[in-house]
Amino acid sequence: MPRPAAPERLMIEGPAGALETDLNDPGEQRRGIVLIGHPNPVQGGSKDNKVVTTLAKAFHGLGHVTVRPNFRGVGASAGSFDQGIGETEDLIAAARWAFGRFGELPLILAGFSFGAFVQTRVAQQLAPKQLVLVGPAVNRFPAETVPANTLVIHGELDDVVPLAAVLDWARPQQLPIVVVPGGEHFFHGRLHLLAQLVQKYCA
Repeated sequence: MPRPAAPERLMIEGPAGALETDLNDPGEQRRGIVLIGHPNPVQGGSKDNKVVTTLAKAFHGLGHVTVRPNFRGVGASAGSFDQGIGETEDLIAAARWAFGRFGELPLILAGFSFGAFVQTRVAQQLAPKQLVLVGPAVNRFPAETVPANTLVIHGELDDVVPLAAVLDWARPQQLPIVVVPGGEHFFHGRLHLLAQLVQKYCA
């Protein structure tokens, strides 16, 4: 997968103040906008998490603008942790900012762990073209029901969010789960597989 150029570092206006954001733009060939939510800020999650940056590279490689803000209270972003409620507003603000800069391109929402939970909330309001959830923290936060075309990728050996918990969440929705054999929560040694899955399903 080709390495994208260094991201453009931005401060965009959010509901609790400025949101520190990284942007990768493929240029005139751009096919859509991908907004990526990062893991739990209380446990050190940020836009620079390796799963988050892997998602950004995979989508950028497909020709999408990738937007990955730090949630409120993370890095240089203003505000403080809000259990996913304010973070939902942060991502909605980032999406609206992206539409203002690039126009109403198709929107994909992607998230990892806590960020995946937040994106289930954002999807209720923004109706994305697609939702991509990696290791969604459904055992820790009340994730919403998601559209039928949602891509959920989970590690077989995830000990932070057990696979059984994700299956319990997905079963009433009749939602398929893509399981990475031997994968754990942070996909150590399997980030290339994660990127390949995203590119295969979202090409």
